[in-house]
Amino acid sequence: MSNYIKHRGYVGTVEYTAEDDVLFGKVLGIRGLVSYEGESIAAVKRDFMEAVDDYLETCEIEGLEPENPVIPMDDAQKTA
Repeated sequence: MSNYIKHRGYVGTVEYTAEDDVLFGKVLGIRGLVSYEGESIAAVKRDFMEAVDDYLETCEIEGLEPENPVIPMDDAQKTA
């Protein structure tokens, strides 16, 4: 089982917290913090995709170049 999800070239983690009973994660390989969460696998995937899309849209609106994700080799192998 992979704890990573992908969308538009970005890779995100998926973790679970029993205390809050929620799945959550963050986009890997960029300096900015892009995070997401959901109460089901479908919900966390949807929130991840929306977070990536929002990040890219915000960069476009603000005239910034979005960061190209740089994934450490160990993590990149896990997502292949």
